[in-house]
Amino acid sequence: MGRCLSLVGDPHLNIPPVIHVAGTNGKGSTQAMVRAGLEAEGQVVHAYTSPHLARFHERIRVAGKLISEADLTAILDEVYVANGGETITYFEITTVAAFLAFARERADWTLLEVGLGGRHDATNVIDDPRLTIITKIDLDHQQFLGETVREIAYQKAGIIKRGVPVIVGPQHDEALEVIEAEATRHGAPVIAYGQHWHAAEELGRLVYQDETGLLDLPLPNLRGPHQVGNAGMAIAALRHLGYGETAAEAAVTKAFWPARMQRLTEGPLVEAAPQAELWLDGGHNPAAGAALAETLARMPARPTHMICGMLSTKDVAGYLEPLAEQAESLHAVAIPGETATLPAEDTAEAARSVGLQAVVADSVADALADIVAAEPGARVLICGSLYLAGAILRENG
Repeated sequence: MGRCLSLVGDPHLNIPPVIHVAGTNGKGSTQAMVRAGLEAEGQVVHAYTSPHLARFHERIRVAGKLISEADLTAILDEVYVANGGETITYFEITTVAAFLAFARERADWTLLEVGLGGRHDATNVIDDPRLTIITKIDLDHQQFLGETVREIAYQKAGIIKRGVPVIVGPQHDEALEVIEAEATRHGAPVIAYGQHWHAAEELGRLVYQDETGLLDLPLPNLRGPHQVGNAGMAIAALRHLGYGETAAEAAVTKAFWPARMQRLTEGPLVEAAPQAELWLDGGHNPAAGAALAETLARMPARPTHMICGMLSTKDVAGYLEPLAEQAESLHAVAIPGETATLPAEDTAEAARSVGLQAVVADSVADALADIVAAEPGARVLICGSLYLAGAILRENG
């Protein structure tokens, strides 16, 4: 990263103040809420996120707008030529391109989401962010980050910088211990859930409290009880930066983040099942499965059926186990166009191992047709992978 950045003029040294976000789950939602809060205060925001769902352009938002096709092509070509054929990964070269785009357009803030881990991530070339945020840490990407929550937390905590405050979301005790130790080593002030701020659902509202006072806000428009913690991190970040209730309310009411318990309301799948209730979620690890199960448990009673496709690198049974109590059946599919997809039969076998009635389908459309033929008014949850979610958004857009 350092070599390639130097070849294009070190653009990462000339971007607006950075808020750097790492964690296992909730990074994208938290970043979206922070952006909504900042924009409500009239701030212009760059944002970098991954992976994309339907189009690569979703990864790079320049001054509030998705990068154009022409600008993206030109900047990627520029970085490719400057790199001179040296070894560089897909994520590294696109991150350099994002920094170049951000350096050339005026904005007030830059929001950076870590791609994988944190300590060795391509985004972790920013030595002096204004703020860092670490969302919930749990088991995922163990083949790269370590087999335990403690080992993974060490990688995520690598974004902590000397003297830079870190907002910490709800954590397992062992993750919090690692984060606090790293923060102490760097002299970084910790602003942690349960110690310095609190966020909870009370009587259908979100109640947030820190040392500066209490806020009584609507629940996040991003669905699920886990979004309360994500909203708390966003509000803590905004409050630390000096923004008030206007920003906090916008964070919970104006943020949108696709494929996070997203209701599908139009497109061919909806037209094929007009009486059904269709939902899309890209969560893919055990913690995401637990959060999704809790979300379903709080929804109005309705027969629920899953259509699930996952990558071969994921803990499929761990993801599905908490969902077994909320769904009546599962149709397993392969993720179209993905070489790393888990075969549908393997997904079905994992589902059966945790007590779900499971069958294999050739496609999401076939699975949906099978479900609504038996139960036209079902709630149908398409889930298991952001890659599957992206395929659905492209086909159903």
